[in-house]
Amino acid sequence: MKAVLLAGIALSVMTVGASAQTYVLGMKGPGAGNPFWAAVEAGAMAAGEEAGVEVIVVAPPQESDVQAQITQIEDLIAQGVDGIALAPTDPNALAPVVDAAIAQEIPVVFVDTQGINEGVSFIGTDNQAGAALAAQYMCENLPEGANVAILQGLISQSTGQARAQGAQEGLSGCGLNIVAEQPANWDRAMGMSVAETIITGNPDIQGIFASNDNMALGAVEALKQAAMLENVMVVGFDANPDAAASILAGELTASVAQSPENMGRFAIESLIALSNGETIEEWIDTGTVLVDASNAAEYQ
Repeated sequence: MKAVLLAGIALSVMTVGASAQTYVLGMKGPGAGNPFWAAVEAGAMAAGEEAGVEVIVVAPPQESDVQAQITQIEDLIAQGVDGIALAPTDPNALAPVVDAAIAQEIPVVFVDTQGINEGVSFIGTDNQAGAALAAQYMCENLPEGANVAILQGLISQSTGQARAQGAQEGLSGCGLNIVAEQPANWDRAMGMSVAETIITGNPDIQGIFASNDNMALGAVEALKQAAMLENVMVVGFDANPDAAASILAGELTASVAQSPENMGRFAIESLIALSNGETIEEWIDTGTVLVDASNAAEYQ
């Protein structure tokens, strides 16, 4: 993995303000109602404004709506946009669309979720390392042998796979007992429903890791309704404002912060650099930070 701050790219951005280029940010889900995607969008729009280029933001109505995202990107390729930053709902299903863009000499980068197309750079988090950070926190704050569970995201996505793997290896590696690993597809309502099932079957559970904050907050609601929240640690991933508020309220225990605004910003800067004939790193890692009551106020 290679990590880099895009200082060089940021400098090149300032030279193309009059180009009237159009770049696309194709997100996995809408920013409305999801602070993570809202932050990715804000970063992309800010970069576009600073560079004097147009940024079009599109997203399927739900993160599981693969066909809607394919159609959106196909339409934008037909319009002849100047570059596409894509967070693929399903990397395998989106691969032909990415190949089609490349065939039209449209630069493409992956954002948040890594695709499978060779030679396309990835801008986002080392999700496995971030989940391992969450697991380490749980290991340090739960007794050895404690029963824990994992709420997985969409396992068809590299993000879901990496977070599940990092959590599984970290939790089992320190001697915690994983009693359930079930997908809740990044969704808050599904996170609540799946957590209800898990805690009903495991009333002595002491910890839940959720692969994003939406699912974590759903798990918190399930535990509150079961009057179990005081005895169960819940750790999420993203450290979005809703999660930070929950941590400060003493409900969600912790989360792992990404840099979603930088993802959007670096994505547009990277596309501009590629359009100018420059090269970028294969992987631009935006990093992770453990967020608990001691620093959650910084993420509201």
